[in-house]
This record gives sequence, C-alpha cells and structure tokens, in this order.
Amino acid sequence: MQLFFNPDTTETTQEVVFDKEESRHIVKVLRKSVGDLLEITNGNGWLFKASIARADIKKCVATIIEKEKKPEKNFRIHLAVAPTKLNDRYEWFLEKSTEMGIDEITPILCDHSERKTIKLERYNKIVQSAMKQSLQCYLPKLNELATFKEFIDLNLEGQRFIAHCEDNQKSSLKEQLTPNQDVVILIGPEGDFSVKEIEMALNSNFIPVTLGETRLRTETAAIVACHSAVFINE
Repeated sequence: MQLFFNPDTTETTQEVVFDKEESRHIVKVLRKSVGDLLEITNGNGWLFKASIARADIKKCVATIIEKEKKPEKNFRIHLAVAPTKLNDRYEWFLEKSTEMGIDEITPILCDHSERKTIKLERYNKIVQSAMKQSLQCYLPKLNELATFKEFIDLNLEGQRFIAHCEDNQKSSLKEQLTPNQDVVILIGPEGDFSVKEIEMALNSNFIPVTLGETRLRTETAAIVACHSAVFINE
C-alpha cells in the first residue's frame, strides 16, 4: 500500500488536488491512471480512499470514495532531544522515532550543545515521509527549537524523565514507565546535560533515569527511550 499525505484534506473534502511534485510521483513514477485507487491521510487521524479522476503529471485529481477516522492512542510520547553535531544523525532519529509511533518532538538547546540551529522545514519533510512509509495516519508534532529552560518551564503532562550520564542515583527507565500515561523524556547533547541543567530538571519534578549499562550516542539514546515507551504500552 502507498500512503499519500495531504494536510488540507478534511472529512468534508470530496476532491483532492495534488501539487506538481506529488502529481508527478503518482502518474509518472507509480504509473497510476484514471480509476486507480489511492490512500491518503491528512496527518490528523483520517484515512481516505480516493479514485483518480484526472491523471495529469502537473495536476493529479482524485475523488474521495471512502473515509475512516483512526482511533487515537490513550498515551502520548514526547521526546525533547538536543540536536546532534552531525545533522544526519538527528534526521535518522526523526525518521526512526516516527516509524515507531512518537507523538511529539522538541529539539532543545543545552549548555553543551554544539549545534545551535535546525532546519525545521527539512525535518518536517523527513517526519512526513516516515509517517507515510510506516502507514500511519497521525503526524508527529515537531516543535521549534527551544532552550532547556524554556522547555522544562512548560506545563508538561504525564511522567517526566531526564536521561543523563552523571553518577547520581538513577533508576532504569523501563522500570519507571507506567502504561497508558503520557511521557516526556529529556535526551541531552553529545557532552550530556550540565550539572546545572540536571538540577533544574530535578527541581521541576523530572525523574533521573538510565537507559542501560553502556554510554549511548544522543540519537541512539533517543531511539532507546522511544522504543521503551512504545514497548511498555504494547
């Protein structure tokens, strides 16, 4: 099955008009023609089945014939992850966490961060592509870059954890996670969180956790944390 993303499609939409890039992909690459069926999501939980009415490489048009609202999960996974020095590693995290079913991602700027800017538009395209590839109908929310303090000062719901490498007393994330609850997990940069940041998080009721016996790269730690939260809810 090939899933297409069209954020402007709603439950009342009758006809979907694809942009030039998507139209070319449908008609020229996939060789779809009039009458062929497409599956489309708007990223808000809706799955639409549509029949191609106009197979034009510049403006493909499809008529919706069926629609279904996919149920929402009873928990949300929100990871706040410092951008990595090598951008492709962060993009890998975005792709894989989306495939696993993450709900929200916030890039955070920390004391030891080496990368201080992000390409939000490119990141959004990676998340959209991963959502389509994994046949999901809910697009993860990708937030703007925030400072560490800005993030922990937010009114965050659910369980809150900070994974760090300091020798302080910590418990295993998998032992702390509770099924069917929202979860927020902080993952630091290559140089880890600063002592000051860890203290700030603890004062904001974040629980310190470990992700295992070995030291993990930022993007690996984020994937381990995401998988743990998904696994506990299966």
